[in-house]
Amino acid sequence: MSDRSAIEWTEATWNPSTGCDRISAGCDNCYALTLAKRLKAMGHAKYQLDGNPTTSGPGFAVREHPDSLDIPRRWRAPRVVFVNSMSDLFHARVSDSFIRAVFKVMEETPRHTYQVLTKRPKRLAKLAATLPLADNIWLGVSVENSATAWRLDHVRHIDAAVRFVSAEPLLESLAGIDLEGIDWLIAGGESGPRFRPVESDWIRELRDSCQVNDVAFFFKQWGGASPKAGGRVLDGRTWNDMPSPRRRNTQPGATSVSA
Repeated sequence: MSDRSAIEWTEATWNPSTGCDRISAGCDNCYALTLAKRLKAMGHAKYQLDGNPTTSGPGFAVREHPDSLDIPRRWRAPRVVFVNSMSDLFHARVSDSFIRAVFKVMEETPRHTYQVLTKRPKRLAKLAATLPLADNIWLGVSVENSATAWRLDHVRHIDAAVRFVSAEPLLESLAGIDLEGIDWLIAGGESGPRFRPVESDWIRELRDSCQVNDVAFFFKQWGGASPKAGGRVLDGRTWNDMPSPRRRNTQPGATSVSA
């Protein structure tokens, strides 16, 4: 697959691991699972092993790809890179040593900005003190409904240059969500043939909360049968705010930093 991405909030994707399992409501219509099935049929080498049929499926077994580690080193021009658009780096079947290898590559290529997004923040928080959290590495969690808002608690105090949340697909109101320690929020509706519609008030609640808490707000899409079906205009404008990286505490053993 091309490294260039059509995802509005990034520029490129890098998949040093692939495969995942559905663990919450936001995973029900996983785009990556559908794409993995298609890539397996096309003969793509990374997607020839099937995952658990009850949680993933054709071509979507979790696999580490050491041969993909050096890809960002070959990109000369700076890029904003979404890490593991086809996986979750903190999945239980991705080894600690491989996670550290991925972070080492990110640390050693400071010309790029890396966006690491997970639904498994407990493991992220557990490993954070052992990882090189360089200034070009952003850490985020997915929160699709109130039942998954707890994920924020495991990232908000990690000493990352940017801590962010992806509220996509947004499945219900997140009114009152605690954005303490968060720098950036991405919101969006679901897309695909079985999309669950998003309500405009849910998006406005998040936008307004971001404005009150000085959090950058990015509205990705309304969603629909296709990602572009509903456009991405909210109240007469597009919302493309990007975060300003914070000053990190670089002292040994530091786990948090003031917002």
